[in-house]
Amino acid sequence: MCGVTGFIDIRQNKKSYDSKKIIENMTDTLKSRGPDDKGIWIDKKNNIFFGHRRLSIIDLSHLGKQPMISHNKRLVIIFNGEIYNFLDLKKDLLKENINFIGNSDTEVLIEAVSNWGIKKTLSKISGMFSFVIWDKKKKNLYLARDRLGIKPLYYSFFNGIFFFGSQ
Repeated sequence: MCGVTGFIDIRQNKKSYDSKKIIENMTDTLKSRGPDDKGIWIDKKNNIFFGHRRLSIIDLSHLGKQPMISHNKRLVIIFNGEIYNFLDLKKDLLKENINFIGNSDTEVLIEAVSNWGIKKTLSKISGMFSFVIWDKKKKNLYLARDRLGIKPLYYSFFNGIFFFGSQ
């Protein structure tokens, strides 16, 4: 069990709050979901902020650290859950000359989205999951969870700020 959280501020006016401190506090509230590691990612230009708490299960090394950026630097992901068929997906991606630096299902997931797109990837993956992806090029934010809703993903839009999190 990991924890994901974040927000995107779509207001055009200047902010009067410490966004880094807010995402750090939001991330710290998820400590019980991921005691092994934590990370934040900030894109001040687009006012988007990701936080992640990690419970290391599949890849115990630092190579599974999140938020994770795709190899082409286009996508950023925060992920909670397990992709059951990630080894099969990894084999398919290796056939397409995609190389991996670690052994996490998160890396396979973000590289799948990077190469196949969000819709095709969602049709191929099997597991229990919730994740958030920011596409830096298209400036799109994707939120997804497994078909049965085993892994929670909550969101709210309030005063021009879109908040999301796993609890």
